[in-house]
Amino acid sequence: MTKQKLQPSAKQSAVIDWGAIHRRLEAARVAIEQGSKPSPEEQQKILKARARALQQEPQAAVAAKERMKVVEFLLADERYGLESSFVREVYPLKDLTPVPCTPPFVLGIINVRGQILSVIDLKKLFDLPEKGLTDLNKVIIVRAGQMELGILADRILGVRSIPLAEVQPTLPTLIGIRAEYLTGVTSERLVILDVGKMLSEGKMIVHEEVES
Repeated sequence: MTKQKLQPSAKQSAVIDWGAIHRRLEAARVAIEQGSKPSPEEQQKILKARARALQQEPQAAVAAKERMKVVEFLLADERYGLESSFVREVYPLKDLTPVPCTPPFVLGIINVRGQILSVIDLKKLFDLPEKGLTDLNKVIIVRAGQMELGILADRILGVRSIPLAEVQPTLPTLIGIRAEYLTGVTSERLVILDVGKMLSEGKMIVHEEVES
């Protein structure tokens, strides 16, 4: 009987070269990593962009510090401002109680949620044209340390940020007591008042207690 030559099976002939597979995988990995790396020119651009971003961060912080945020309001058609850091809130003028034997610029006192605050009329203090009280009148409640009072405003114009470089010490037309309580004046003739100095004046405060 003729012997037939047996052919190797698929499992027998398929010799797996694990070394070659690993080499191919490693080559593919290296090729992918190299392909994802930026070129030297691109790396320089990235480094420059990062440097500009790091430089802009402190500049932005300095720019923010070199500005002043103020609450702007009208008094006899003149524009005034108070640094917002001193402003506690804006309160509608209501239930104003006059107080006898007080200076003319002390308009009276108001009860703000159980707290009695004196309200001063800067138009009288600064000798500005007076207007009658209307529904537009607001009381700007300011605070410095433990001292608080209300400042009468004809109208609230809003909050704005002003570069400190635009604030000039004074104007020749601002003399007398207005100059005394002045922080500065902008090129747009916005008069910024010194709240800290105003509140340090004991004559501005009327002390009253709320009866329980």
